[in-house]
Amino acid sequence: MQHKYKLVVFDVDGTLLDTTEGVISAVKYTIKKHGLEELEENDLRKFIGPPIQDSFARQYGLEGEILQDLATTFRNQYKDVDLLKAKPYDAIYDVMDILIKNDVKIAVATYKRQDYATEILTHFGFDKYTNILYGADHYNKLKKKDIIKMCIDDSGIANYKDVVMVGDSDNDAIGAENIGVSFIGVTYGFGFKNEEDVKKFHNVGVANTTEQILEFV
Repeated sequence: MQHKYKLVVFDVDGTLLDTTEGVISAVKYTIKKHGLEELEENDLRKFIGPPIQDSFARQYGLEGEILQDLATTFRNQYKDVDLLKAKPYDAIYDVMDILIKNDVKIAVATYKRQDYATEILTHFGFDKYTNILYGADHYNKLKKKDIIKMCIDDSGIANYKDVVMVGDSDNDAIGAENIGVSFIGVTYGFGFKNEEDVKKFHNVGVANTTEQILEFV
């Protein structure tokens, strides 16, 4: 395999893991506990991936301290009850194995909070491939570009042209563009539904399956 990049930074939700069941379960719990109006399944799925405060703000038109209260309820429920209700995407471990065998470094940048990002990635064995695992802070101060940068700094790679971000959403694409690294969009996750969605952003490839990621790396 001829590789173009020295470091591949992966998103988690919708890229490495299908976290639908656990996230939606914790969102429903939070909605019920805070007496909010119930949402349709399609709207619930929109909570998978983005910062949880942003999702509640968007869905309910909320702002201020209530968003942090909602985030705290969600995160405690998700961490204690629903975190490990996830499934690795087909062949994602094969993709990781091939990258490692070809001396391509791997990192993970996610909007999941750092503590349970580490727990879920370790549970599903991704720590076998990398110890560069970075998540968000509790107060949503870190943006995706900041988390990607922490991965790059930790990797020791100086040239950002040697780095590519792989993700399923506009957050991933914008984060990559803002920091100046390449981007591969995947359509098997939650955000991008097709190639046209990905092509709204700067990208070096669109992967409809996990294996297709390798074509662009």
